Amino acid sequence: MTGFDFFNGRRAAGFASGAMIATSHPLATSAGLRILSRGGNAYDAAIAASAVQAVVDPLMTGIGGDCFALVAGADGQVRALNGSGQAPAAATVEALREAGVGDHIPLDSAHGVTVPGAVSAWCRLHADMGSLPLSDLFAPAIECARAGYPVTPRVAFDWAAEAGRIGADPHAARVFLPDGKAPVAGDRHAQPLLADRLEEIAQKGPEAFYGGETARSMVAHLNALGGLHTEQDFANGADAAFWTDPISATYRGHEVFECPPNGQGLAALVILKIIEGFDMASLSPADRIHVQAEATKIAYHHRDALIADAGACEGLVETLLSDRAIAAMRDRIDMTRAGEPALWDEVEHRDTIYLCVVDGQGNAVSFINSIFHPFGSTRLDPATGVLFQNRGASFRMDPAHPNAIAPGKRPMHTIIPGMLRTDRGMMPFGVMGGHYQAAGHAAFLSGVIDEEMSLQDAIDRPRSFATEGRLDVEPTIPDDVLADLAARGHRVNRVKGPIGGAQAIRPVAGGLEGGSDSRKDGMAAGI
Repeated sequence: MTGFDFFNGRRAAGFASGAMIATSHPLATSAGLRILSRGGNAYDAAIAASAVQAVVDPLMTGIGGDCFALVAGADGQVRALNGSGQAPAAATVEALREAGVGDHIPLDSAHGVTVPGAVSAWCRLHADMGSLPLSDLFAPAIECARAGYPVTPRVAFDWAAEAGRIGADPHAARVFLPDGKAPVAGDRHAQPLLADRLEEIAQKGPEAFYGGETARSMVAHLNALGGLHTEQDFANGADAAFWTDPISATYRGHEVFECPPNGQGLAALVILKIIEGFDMASLSPADRIHVQAEATKIAYHHRDALIADAGACEGLVETLLSDRAIAAMRDRIDMTRAGEPALWDEVEHRDTIYLCVVDGQGNAVSFINSIFHPFGSTRLDPATGVLFQNRGASFRMDPAHPNAIAPGKRPMHTIIPGMLRTDRGMMPFGVMGGHYQAAGHAAFLSGVIDEEMSLQDAIDRPRSFATEGRLDVEPTIPDDVLADLAARGHRVNRVKGPIGGAQAIRPVAGGLEGGSDSRKDGMAAGI
């Protein structure tokens, strides 16, 4: 591990001897610590933190969204939890065409709302692995929603940028634009209807969300907006979350775990296997960024064409991770010039929360929750206070495409938790930032493994991302590096806002090391 820089203005790595949680919001971290301090395990703390963040970070996540998790017990066995929602039973390309949908499902359309999967996943994780009552785990979130919470600086920054979008829906505007404007940092915001929903779920389980009056109200509201949803679609969602085996690949001898399709974790593994053929530690900054950009374009080209719900892409993992396929992709990289941009026609996605927890028994949780676009679909049911995601907008309207919308189908997802097996135990990690996530996983792990960086340094390193025919770069990358990249043919674009966020925790000799992105409001803390 390299030495610590105490003069760069960013936070230092965190350390703890017993248990640790890392999130992108201080209240979420605090809630997880409260649970851990009361004897709860890592799974309990993850649920509590995610529930809080569903309240205090409404642009990014909520009970109307989806989630995925990777979990590992003290025995090191890794399992994947798929909490992504399904399309309504009546949703077909033909039905949406008849409803007037063109080549893309609009971001604010009810047709972009799949049955939310997060609540099903939270309850599945709790039923199978939790140790404290769900009412205890939801208590901090209910308190925030009922009594209100102070808006933090990064949340306020993002909120203001999306005020126009959320203002287009009168019901959402009443909740998220009090007095007609976005809250500023330090303002207090509450969501009492959301508190009611959380209390119902805590008392009655997932059926309180996917059935009864709550589900009837949500379905009626979506139907009024043109949606094809039924009460049966929601009833099916109560136990829709399911456990499955993760996918994995080695990088420099370290085993990296990702969730299988319908997530894009496969793209992260492909990038890692491509860059494994380069001596990343000895490359110049410009060479390193170039290699990562070229590997990203190649991997994402395959992702966009091939990754979909598991049943629509059988055998894809083995094919793309084969030595032959990786060698062919790696051979396409020319160190002197930028290759042709990969085809890119996925819906933009930026809004997600990621958190991770390791407890004193060695249980590790890598957990990600999202409503897809800023404030999701922006469609809020005024009777229940549920803000719906728009994950279905990433479905294709081409019936021949693997990711074409179909009854009960799950769309290709960008949200991906990660897990690394180290010589001391499991390291949960994750990167927020929509499409950037797969590229971010590879860049972060290369920093940790190739350059032996601390978690915090690897997280805070300036980011770049090859996307949509350009190379997005954060403004802290030096001018001479950017000039080098431009000379190779990269269309360099200095971004105005941060690229994503990240958290990670790993076991070290004295206990646990954690990092939480300085680009966000959160922190890594332990006991």
